[in-house]
Amino acid sequence: MNELLTIGEITSAYGINGEIKVLPLTNAPERFYDLSFVYISNNQCITKHCIENIRLLKNSVIIKFKNINNRNDAEKLRGCLIKIDEKDAIALKKDEYFIKDLINMDVYLEDGNFFGKIIEVIQTGANDVYVVKTNDRSILLPAIKQVIKKVNVDENKMIIHLLEGL
Repeated sequence: MNELLTIGEITSAYGINGEIKVLPLTNAPERFYDLSFVYISNNQCITKHCIENIRLLKNSVIIKFKNINNRNDAEKLRGCLIKIDEKDAIALKKDEYFIKDLINMDVYLEDGNFFGKIIEVIQTGANDVYVVKTNDRSILLPAIKQVIKKVNVDENKMIIHLLEGL
């Protein structure tokens, strides 16, 4: 099996017929329409579920799985993550990266000095925010062109320009 990518988190059951409500963890929620199955992870095991129906609802995705037919079964999935094979991931645009590729990335200042490591990516809507662990604290860096100067996933390296006040 290829590496799995997380694309959503199940937040609740939806209705009484086994549908679930999903918080999309992707910039393209419409990408769910291209899927015939997903993997559901609950930290203990990963199970494959075939999709019967999908629809977008405001900031959520509503999914009906073929084997989940009532609210009680759907409710058991609350908090689980929806994952897909990496080979099924959508193509990234220029200057877009998978979160998994950014976590633990080494961050350097423009002068070449080591700054820290990315420990978390916060998705805010306007732009992502990278949480960088330095020697003595965590710094929040906005993922904007004025701050992020270069990202090299192959070398696991990011070069940044610290704006005044950061």
